Amino acid sequence: MKKLQGQVAIITGGARGIGEGVCEVFCREGATVAMWDVLDGSEVVERISNLGGNIFFQNVDVTSKKSVNKAVNFIINKYSKIDILINNAGIIRDKSFMKMTENDWDDVVNVNLKSLFIVSKAVLPFMKESGYGRIVSASSINGFQGAFGQTNYSATKAGISGFTRSLCKEVGKYGITVNAVAPGFIKSVMTESMPKNVIEAGINMIPVKRIGTPEDMGQAYLFLASKESGFISGITLHANGGAMPN
Repeated sequence: MKKLQGQVAIITGGARGIGEGVCEVFCREGATVAMWDVLDGSEVVERISNLGGNIFFQNVDVTSKKSVNKAVNFIINKYSKIDILINNAGIIRDKSFMKMTENDWDDVVNVNLKSLFIVSKAVLPFMKESGYGRIVSASSINGFQGAFGQTNYSATKAGISGFTRSLCKEVGKYGITVNAVAPGFIKSVMTESMPKNVIEAGINMIPVKRIGTPEDMGQAYLFLASKESGFISGITLHANGGAMPN
């Protein structure tokens, strides 16, 4: 039996990158996936659907309670439950701190961190009612080791791990686990545009000697979203090929 057979999952930021990889893995494992994004996800939905996946796209702004509640209500009206929430939506606005504007700071905090408050708050009552739920959020290696030009991003990703450790203590008694995944150097549109020597330098710092893929991340999220991980809660899983943060 497939690991997520019969389950309903929301994956935010699912239209590209890691989110797309998570959507594909979850569909392969039998989940019905609601892909949320402000970017157009129709091509990804078509591709995964053609592979046999049960997936649909919702244009959702995770910083808007109105947008989130509307999308959640649609899912509940159609499927009567939400089993899994993947808080993956995120942006970067990289600048050195002295050049960073307040808008650069606020935009990243709102999308990367405040969205966890808005989306989790909308979904949790239904998980609590059913006595089951899996919440998995996207942290980052840079939330632990920091990165030049990413004080805003790194702060949000560290905050996600704190959110995870705290929320798990409140909702565990309802059969809900709360975890995070902290990816390392992952293949993406951004990495494909990097100079070859920069990519090679990054790979040399990874013990497994390759960069990660969206599929790798999908498998990490799959484990924490599965019923088999029911005794694991409050952790941040470092998925970085052994390139542990300092």
